[in-house]
Amino acid sequence: MTQDELKALVGRAALAYVEPGSVVGVGTGSTVNCFIDALATMKDRITGAVSSSEKSSDRLRMHGIRVLDANTVDEVRVYIDGADEIDHAGNMIKGGGAALTREKIVADRAERFICIADQSKLVTTLGAFPLPVEVIPMAAAQIARKLRALGGEPTLRHGVVTDNGCHIIDVRGLSITDPAAMECEINQWPGVVTVGIFARNRASICLLGTADGVKTLDFGGASKTA
Repeated sequence: MTQDELKALVGRAALAYVEPGSVVGVGTGSTVNCFIDALATMKDRITGAVSSSEKSSDRLRMHGIRVLDANTVDEVRVYIDGADEIDHAGNMIKGGGAALTREKIVADRAERFICIADQSKLVTTLGAFPLPVEVIPMAAAQIARKLRALGGEPTLRHGVVTDNGCHIIDVRGLSITDPAAMECEINQWPGVVTVGIFARNRASICLLGTADGVKTLDFGGASKTA
């Protein structure tokens, strides 16, 4: 199967986790676009969606799916999103599409995080994919110095302004052996909006597209860890 076929496969498989009458959290990216297209087939059976980006909101509306303001929603039963990398414990790197902050907000609201990805995204240790960090523009140089001190090679993602009006620094050369600790440290630096490590909001389940079909990785329990 091609990568596009694998994305479509896991996008359809994620429908099994959408409860009729519920509000669905929807992420961002090419794999999520496949999920949105599949979700359109049951749009009359859900209340609506909370979206993590303007791009996803536009696609949802194009299909006639109601997009809800996160501040007006009491409960999000499930959040469906992709990952740039995911390890065998459900920790992820996200933010290749520059929507990491809103993705983390919606993930934090949801009872469960269902990650949809192709088999190339499964890794033993996070860090081969450049780690995105969303920053307040005036703090970019300061944050880059701190990231170098961690052993990373930070570069500003040129020409990119997030939906929040902020910048993205991509960090290469990291081996993230303790995702929760690194997420906590970087998030505390003044000027950081959020880091693209999803350890506290790790995946509950990953639907992994493989040549043999969809493989379900169950990481157990809720998506949030203490």
